[in-house]
Amino acid sequence: MQSAAPPYTDEHIVYYPVEYIAGIDLYNTGEFHAAHDAWEERWMGPVAADEKLFLQAMIQSAVAFHHLQIGRPGAARRMYLAAKEKFARLGHKVFMSLDLEDYQAQLDRALSWLLTVPDPRELEQPELQPPVIRLLPGVTMFE
Repeated sequence: MQSAAPPYTDEHIVYYPVEYIAGIDLYNTGEFHAAHDAWEERWMGPVAADEKLFLQAMIQSAVAFHHLQIGRPGAARRMYLAAKEKFARLGHKVFMSLDLEDYQAQLDRALSWLLTVPDPRELEQPELQPPVIRLLPGVTMFE
């Protein structure tokens, strides 16, 4: 059986902050609260405004899945919408080598069901397929 391609390269590991890379690993293994913690550690530090906005969107998308893990679909919907708003304000197609259009499409496939009724607690939660974060080759802050 062939294993999946790694989510990032050695070049990414050298170039990007350790908290960003650690958050990707945690997120991809379903450890959404821990991914939030890793990214938040970076977000709370002295970073540029666009990186802060990007990290906040990533944190909120991770927290949306964490809320679903603990049975809080209303809170998950709020975090999903907040993340979408941050990504829209960021206004980049790629940021820190993450294809944001692809990531957001995966996010929408996984979470758009939360928007189909006024109160998502009315719905049975479908089987979740969270996005898989894979960085694009090379290092790119934004496009």
